[in-house]
Amino acid sequence: MTRETGYVILILSFFFFVPRVYGQDENKSVELKTILEAITKQHHVKFNYLEEDVAGHAIFPPEARLPLKAKLIFISNRTLLNFKQIGIYISISATRKTEVRTHCAFITDENGNPLEDAVVQYGTTTLLTGKDGYFTFPKSVNQVFIEHVAYATKTYAVAETYGDCAEIKMIPAPHELQEIVTERYLATGIAKLKNGSYNIKPSKFGILPGLIEADVLQAMQQLPGINSIDETVSNINVRGGTHDQNLFTWNGIRLFQTGHFFGLISAFNPNLAHNIEISKNGTSAFFGESVSSTVNISSHPEDIERTSGSVGANMISIDAYTRIKTSPTTNIELSARRSYTDVIDFPTYTKYSQRIFQNTVVTGLNTNDDLYYRSDKEFYFYDFTAQVHKKIGKKHHIYVDAIGIKNSLTFTQSTFMPFGLIIKNSSLSQLTLGGTAAWHGTWDLHNTTEASFYASYYNVDALNSSFQDGGRNTLQQNIINDAGFQAAHTYNFNNGLKLKGGYQYNQITIKNRDFIDFPEYERDLRGSVKTHAAIAQAEYGTTEKPLYILGGIRFNYIEPFGLLYAEPRLSLTYKLGQDWQVSLQGERKSQTTSQVVQLQEDFLGIEKRRWVLANNNDIPVQRSSQASVGLTYKRNGLLISLDNFYKKVSGITTGGQAFQNQYELIDATGYYEVLGSEFLVQKQFKHFYVWLSYAYNHNNYHFTKLEPSVFSSNFELPHTVNNAVTYEWKNLKISLGSKFFSGRPYTPPFINLPVADDGSAAIIYDYPNGHRLKSYFQMNFSIGYSVRLSKNSNLQTGISILNLLNRTNTLNRYYRVSSTGNDIDRVNTFGLMRTPNVMAKVTF
Repeated sequence: MTRETGYVILILSFFFFVPRVYGQDENKSVELKTILEAITKQHHVKFNYLEEDVAGHAIFPPEARLPLKAKLIFISNRTLLNFKQIGIYISISATRKTEVRTHCAFITDENGNPLEDAVVQYGTTTLLTGKDGYFTFPKSVNQVFIEHVAYATKTYAVAETYGDCAEIKMIPAPHELQEIVTERYLATGIAKLKNGSYNIKPSKFGILPGLIEADVLQAMQQLPGINSIDETVSNINVRGGTHDQNLFTWNGIRLFQTGHFFGLISAFNPNLAHNIEISKNGTSAFFGESVSSTVNISSHPEDIERTSGSVGANMISIDAYTRIKTSPTTNIELSARRSYTDVIDFPTYTKYSQRIFQNTVVTGLNTNDDLYYRSDKEFYFYDFTAQVHKKIGKKHHIYVDAIGIKNSLTFTQSTFMPFGLIIKNSSLSQLTLGGTAAWHGTWDLHNTTEASFYASYYNVDALNSSFQDGGRNTLQQNIINDAGFQAAHTYNFNNGLKLKGGYQYNQITIKNRDFIDFPEYERDLRGSVKTHAAIAQAEYGTTEKPLYILGGIRFNYIEPFGLLYAEPRLSLTYKLGQDWQVSLQGERKSQTTSQVVQLQEDFLGIEKRRWVLANNNDIPVQRSSQASVGLTYKRNGLLISLDNFYKKVSGITTGGQAFQNQYELIDATGYYEVLGSEFLVQKQFKHFYVWLSYAYNHNNYHFTKLEPSVFSSNFELPHTVNNAVTYEWKNLKISLGSKFFSGRPYTPPFINLPVADDGSAAIIYDYPNGHRLKSYFQMNFSIGYSVRLSKNSNLQTGISILNLLNRTNTLNRYYRVSSTGNDIDRVNTFGLMRTPNVMAKVTF
């Protein structure tokens, strides 16, 4: 039998067999008395009737989930009996009264459960549904409006005929305007929204190559246009930008530290986040302090949830999470994660160490050989969160959250001197603490208000005790205190229009301190910036209409500089039939903070970037302008999307671009321009999912004080290709994929020997960024399997392998004068070699 013949038989079977099944069910009539007995038990009522009135009636029973009154109408329409209810007693008579017949309906949620407290409006009448969601309305009414605080407004067009009660199913409000363009984008749990942003739900996360958990910062690098030029989550480049140009928030708290292990692991615990939204363009006007992408992480549930928890471990860390429902109106959530790398060394830790500590003080900058360490590099990290969610009545929510993130490294260098053994202890600590309190209130069907306050503290602290330079000690600190307040009010119209306005205040203080004990030197720089923002935003769109618009404007006032400027934002999509969709996005954004590299050996050469504040002079306020246009086709499991964009960011500094060539010690300001395209094709074949993405990027610097003034950006990757094949069947998930991108630009010496320059040896460089490294290629693999242990508990297991083929990838190359002063050393930084990881987690 051919496949086509099989399909024909299957279709014919469907058309002939399914109607017979329903017909047979309709013929399975039940005596009315039996139906009444079932209703009595379910709804706790009592029927009064004469036996002769009920006898002889046999009908197909109404659905058990229907409200009581809907069941009575259902029976009445089929038996012509009259029902009259007084309290728990219902009398049945054989004679129906002559009356003006009315329509009836009942309102349900997305799962088919009756919806209480829904407001029903028709004409000048307003009704409120009870627990059964049931209501009636006159025959003359042809349109009914239904509203609910947690659901999108619904307009119900009454059918010309009437009979049984109509079911009106409501759609949750958070999903009405944020309609999903693609339910599954690359993997389960990742969706593309109508406003152009990407949504990740860790609780639903499937699998991606090389990932066994929902690491949001690793997962976002699979999206077209997002990459990391050095494999870390602390250097994520979105459409050619630098990492500090991305805004990362957790429950409204701005975070300046995003990675553990100095960038190889995300600092965000995957057990916790309920919702993550990533925006590359067309960002909401309520987000500032970013000229590139926005990553908004929210772990605020919409309602009080049941008690649950999890305990897990992999070859780097252990973690625990619990949500406790202390009362019907209160949730407490706690999470913690800690590495055990200071106690046990697994192969994963060894590979990570080789990657992150190469060409740093830790490994000996000149030789790249490991020095002697106490306890084999005492490194560990931890993070924790604590959250309280209090529901006041049905319309008000209070959230109080706290977060902590830390990396800690200590190591010992030792050497024998003529007078004995000398030991030097060095350390690096990176700490983030944050807290927030938020309130969200719903006044009525149209008005909601929210307000929040947050504070964030960041400190990176390094002590370098070396044998070089006379054995001096160097202390370096970068400290940030960030606090802010915001309030917003939203008004919802019945036609899909939503208006939102608000105010934000932020004050940030940054301190940079350097201290050298011999010869004694100290530098202590600090600055503070206050920013006020007034925001207005409109959002329009319904699931029934093809047009969606999110537009807003943000007015920023930078208090120390007296700067006042506007930032418009726009995201527009329009459906062209059922399969095609066109999108247009544009925005202007700014930021007053940035990261710079003053010396490549700062902070032991590991976390060498430090945060600084704009001073409206040699460090300007950075501003960006971006526009993009896209086209999407989706049909029968096939998705094709194409986005073309232009982006310009002004106010950048040479220090912020981390040059390692002739511009390393030169201070200049300028801008970069990016022109690019992003393409994705994705297809589903039963249990297989296949996708391939391609990104083109042309990124040039413009520095008028440099010669040449225009040259390739340090972060230009002309071609990037990601692909994967994923198989999901029941509890098994397997994913194999690869990543390819063009080699990073670098600047070789023009002359292969150093030349004298003011009494010291120096390198004469070739044209800046005129050469490229070999292309990067990495193949990754993941497999996951889950087992149900009991009714409420599961065991999740997984194995991942990064760089499956063990390919040597060169991530960076720079040059320096050798220790003898007679030669030039070429220094390469290599990517991760084959790195396995194993995880197990029990959820309950």
